[in-house]
Amino acid sequence: MAKGKKEVPELNSSSTADISFLLLIFFLLTTSMDTDQGLARRLPPPPEQNQKNDDIKLKERNVLQVFLNFQDQLLCGGEYIGVSDLRKKAKEFIANEANEANKPEKHVIHTNLLGDMEATTNHVISLRCDRGTSYNSYIAVQNELVAAYNELRDELANARFGKVYSDCDEIQQEDIRAVYPQNISEAEPKKYGDK
Repeated sequence: MAKGKKEVPELNSSSTADISFLLLIFFLLTTSMDTDQGLARRLPPPPEQNQKNDDIKLKERNVLQVFLNFQDQLLCGGEYIGVSDLRKKAKEFIANEANEANKPEKHVIHTNLLGDMEATTNHVISLRCDRGTSYNSYIAVQNELVAAYNELRDELANARFGKVYSDCDEIQQEDIRAVYPQNISEAEPKKYGDK
């Protein structure tokens, strides 16, 4: 008997494509992907064509200038402060409880549940930074500004409804947002030395 070549058994590869496809679907369904999220910002309205100089000066009181330079120094309302002091300064500006002339003008607004209230609805916090500003400092400033609004909303919700803002129903939250609208405007970053 002659010894012939030994036959090597073949692998059945017909199901390999099916298995690969099922694995692909499994990983697509079970993998969570991070999505970029934006920051909600409301820009100030453009100036009217027939606006007088007196109107422009009056409106300047409604804007809090916040500038973060390339050395991560924070200039707020014309004075250098620490990031930890920004929340307090922003809250004082937004609320303007004493109705000071150098802070936003108050207007009477009507709300569904809170009734008529005085609020600084036309205020704007204008944030500008240099291109060299560090990301961590920029986010820290953003967090402090948003926290100022959150604290003011929580304080009003506690005073009127006995609970924090996030626990209020939709109508209560709408009224609180009408009193404290989040008006943060971001100017395009400038490179240090640009005019």
